[in-house]
Amino acid sequence: MHKRTIFSKIDTREGKNVKIYPLPHMYVVKDLVPDMNNFYKQYKSIQPWLQRKDDAHNQKSELLQSVADREKLDGLYECILCACCSTSCPSYWWNGDKYLGPAVLMQAYRWIIDSRDEATEKRLDKMRDPFSAFRCHTIMNCTRTCPKSLNPGRAIAEIKKMLGGAAKKEEPHLKAGAV
Repeated sequence: MHKRTIFSKIDTREGKNVKIYPLPHMYVVKDLVPDMNNFYKQYKSIQPWLQRKDDAHNQKSELLQSVADREKLDGLYECILCACCSTSCPSYWWNGDKYLGPAVLMQAYRWIIDSRDEATEKRLDKMRDPFSAFRCHTIMNCTRTCPKSLNPGRAIAEIKKMLGGAAKKEEPHLKAGAV
């Protein structure tokens, strides 16, 4: 049986009190349990699944992805949707009902750049309002508080570049259905 090492940012010195609080700027249901309904509704709004122009039910082959295309998703798919980044963001505090927040925007970017996804323009069009990506003021609390050391701020910056026309989704290295 393995001995598992657990890493923690909690100071474990004797005599040191530890205070634990629920996520800030969210309604508390009970004890440390926040109401995550709005957060999950926002996540659902970005349609976090692969979207193809062809009928998915008639898909006869796998949707292959090159190693290079797959590597573009590193640092994005690892998000555990804990909302630490979103609840540390002042823009989310003030506009949590409209602003999608860092976690949701990072997941949106994950699907936008996926080489197998064909709904990039549709996904970007849904973000062309002042409260989607452009409410981010690059304070970077999101990146500092992520327990997985991810960088939502970078993902949001990439979305802004795509919305502004300064960047485009690269062509896939491997065409769908090709073996």
